[in-house]
Amino acid sequence: MQRRGTLFKPLQLPCGLTLKNRIAKSAMSDSLGDGTGHPTAGQIRLYQRWATGGLAVSIIGEVQLTAGYAENPGNLVLNDASGLHRFRELARHGGENCTEFWLQLGHGGALAYAPTSNPRGPSALDLPGLRCAEMPMGEIRQLPSEFARTARLAQQAGFGGVQIHAAHGYLLSQFLSPLFNKRSDEYGGAIVNRMRPLLEAIEATRAAVGPDFPIAVKLNSSDQLEGGFDREDALQVMAALDRSSVDLIDISGGTYFPGAKSASDGTVRGPYFLEFAKRARTVTTKPLMLTGGFKTRAQAEDAVASGAVDLVGLARALVLEPSLPNLWKADRKPEPIFPRFSDAPERGITVWYTMRLTEIGADKETPIFGDLRQAIRDYEARNKSRTKVWLRHFPVRSRDKT
Repeated sequence: MQRRGTLFKPLQLPCGLTLKNRIAKSAMSDSLGDGTGHPTAGQIRLYQRWATGGLAVSIIGEVQLTAGYAENPGNLVLNDASGLHRFRELARHGGENCTEFWLQLGHGGALAYAPTSNPRGPSALDLPGLRCAEMPMGEIRQLPSEFARTARLAQQAGFGGVQIHAAHGYLLSQFLSPLFNKRSDEYGGAIVNRMRPLLEAIEATRAAVGPDFPIAVKLNSSDQLEGGFDREDALQVMAALDRSSVDLIDISGGTYFPGAKSASDGTVRGPYFLEFAKRARTVTTKPLMLTGGFKTRAQAEDAVASGAVDLVGLARALVLEPSLPNLWKADRKPEPIFPRFSDAPERGITVWYTMRLTEIGADKETPIFGDLRQAIRDYEARNKSRTKVWLRHFPVRSRDKT
């Protein structure tokens, strides 16, 4: 198997766009918006640094369609009320160095941040740690046009593409999962119905942006929970996506359903969902991206060289070393050094990485890893401050708009 050089070969997508290499920055919730849904200087600098670091694709996570269902008060919101000129500046710097800079289109649904919203999902739920109302039919049918509108605005602002988020337990993932979706109408029951909102969002988005604008989808390989969205369901969705107009499928897994563990808590060494990607390859010819568990250059090269995937998605590795693609291309630093934390609270490590992004955006990161507990305190204080800004900026009718 020829591994050397596989990461730095171009890749052409079905829409005609050619990516300069096979390394992508996976979407992360960076929590760096200003509380009014707009980018900050630190956020712009963060994505500029990733662009100059040699990525083919950089995806900015959790850009909300409306103010009503954000997963964090630091999310961006892109709709007709947004200041498009501020997004244009973000697009310009994040797209430097021939980097394709894409927005991930998000909707928290049942997992929306409760202090700024009234969470709604496919079905009403009242569980420890998760309460939500049922989303009415009129709102479900409006979703495709909302995805399309935000994608069209992203295109106008100069972003190179969009990714529709259907993973990790957020709204479209909720429709796919029997744990969230108890509906008995055309959006519930069999997987052919549960995937309907995703396919409708893709169709409306493609009509809005035209044939040459990249549309990706992020899809769970499974919820990793008994009774949830499983691998057989995921393969059926993959087959349906193969018949759609999407240009790239980003494979991930896991959910924020109460009690769910993240993939990084498991025992799998190396890329978490590679075996599923191999199965997915048998049902689709679409380019595949794999996100989760890549820690070394050898792992990334092996995954692409095997033919299972076309693109590797990096997240935490790029938080530790924003210029990792350039370093790999120059045969330097094949393995980033990952911090180890003991007795970390739930989602605590994710919070630490999020606060590290703040340091990179301020050009203040150091080789010394900061204190986990302090990072959690800083994150919580920032969320509290931005929640106040959010509630002042977005009127109730905007947050509750259906």
